[in-house]
Amino acid sequence: MNKLRILFMGTPDFAASCLRALVASGENIVGCVTGADRARGRGMKLTPTPVKSAALEAGIPVFQPATLRGEDFAELLISLSPDLIIVAAYGKLLPENVLSFPRFGCVNAHASLLPKYRGAAPIQRAILAGEREIGVTAMKMEAGLDTGDMILTEKFDIADTDDFGTVHAKLAEAGGRAMVRVCEMLHRTGELPGEKQDDALSTYAEKITAEDMKLDFTHGARDEVNRIRAFAPAPGARTKMPNGKLLKIVSAAVCENPGNKAPGEVFGASKRSFSVACADGAIEVFEVVPEGKGRMRAADLVNGRAVSDGDILGAD
Repeated sequence: MNKLRILFMGTPDFAASCLRALVASGENIVGCVTGADRARGRGMKLTPTPVKSAALEAGIPVFQPATLRGEDFAELLISLSPDLIIVAAYGKLLPENVLSFPRFGCVNAHASLLPKYRGAAPIQRAILAGEREIGVTAMKMEAGLDTGDMILTEKFDIADTDDFGTVHAKLAEAGGRAMVRVCEMLHRTGELPGEKQDDALSTYAEKITAEDMKLDFTHGARDEVNRIRAFAPAPGARTKMPNGKLLKIVSAAVCENPGNKAPGEVFGASKRSFSVACADGAIEVFEVVPEGKGRMRAADLVNGRAVSDGDILGAD
């Protein structure tokens, strides 16, 4: 088979990792479609998406259409004439005319073991639910949201010490390997296998809201440690300090509640950490991000007397 003409579509770091793996494997990427540049930082400087940066580094043409519908994008498809479209966290649904354009269709790298956690936030939702296993699924795209036939999966365990950052890094590498394997299949056989998803086993990973990131110590300690892990290192699970300022907790573990501590009550403040009682058990806090400050050891917060034994966190 001649070299595939591949159009890549993606936006964040996860997608950039997939793109770099394809470039490193020698695939013929004829263009990259990504989201718009965004104003970021204190100076609100326009910043390219991670995929745009990776594409420009590799000398790949970049396209940032406002919409995939209409004549402009249809003409772009005709001019690029892709054999395959690879999608990774692009951020928009592909219309039917795009899905049906390439002769080998569109393939998506999804950061979950489908059919579980279809949708926008599979990594955070999996960690919040306390899942012990996660992975990447390469699937054939169709009109439904993450409902297409599965081509292959790569899975690995989630350790108690893993958080969003470490899981995301593993998944990004796995996503790149999966997309390279998809291309290798096409080079070898000229077709892609497909296994139907069992819709009865499907779950939906809804977009993350501010409420999802709010710590609630009237819940069990394991649930709240999972919440901390799901949003670490950023944007961070948050609560309120006694002075009313925001406190993000980015590293913690389940510990014992002595039995006489109310939910949200601080105890065991030391040179290493401090603990917070929950309805069931407690959490030992190791690292935090106080409002207006950078990441620091929990002990530094104690030493600065911002938190002391007997304080109640999360009180309105």
